[in-house]
Amino acid sequence: MDTTSKLTAAAERLFDRHGYVATGMDRLTAAAGMSSRTLYKHAGSKAQLMARVLTERDQRFMARLEVQSVDALFAALEDWVRVEGTRGCLFLRSRAETGGDTPEIAEAVAAHKASFHRRIAEVVVADLGRENSVLTEQVLVLLEGATHAAVYRGADAVSAARAAAAILIERARP
Repeated sequence: MDTTSKLTAAAERLFDRHGYVATGMDRLTAAAGMSSRTLYKHAGSKAQLMARVLTERDQRFMARLEVQSVDALFAALEDWVRVEGTRGCLFLRSRAETGGDTPEIAEAVAAHKASFHRRIAEVVVADLGRENSVLTEQVLVLLEGATHAAVYRGADAVSAARAAAAILIERARP
């Protein structure tokens, strides 16, 4: 693993566990096993590092959503929660911590949420055979809500949202 990848992986673990604000550069250097000089050389600023973490996380998450049914979206989220943990959405948490005032982070979050919305719309079309913007919004809210409810309810929150989505899909069918 190259230095940048090692740093990004260590940063993701820390940002996900402790948050953006609470993760200082000293903690990052220790976790990545490198000097602060090397860290800054490969990361730029803390905000740039967080944006890189979010971009890589987006790629991993969106790859899991290459599915053709709404039920499979929830199955993918169940798998994500099992593998990645139940700490809520790192994108929304980092935006909340920075108040949307850190451009690098705000841009990474906006890009992820836009592509997430587009992907859900594509899956709804694949599942129903037609567009349904209301159902797309409902599925998005169920997925986002399940992600956050899993923090205190565990993976059962995703299963409950999956069952609710199945009812919505069935009602949306002709």
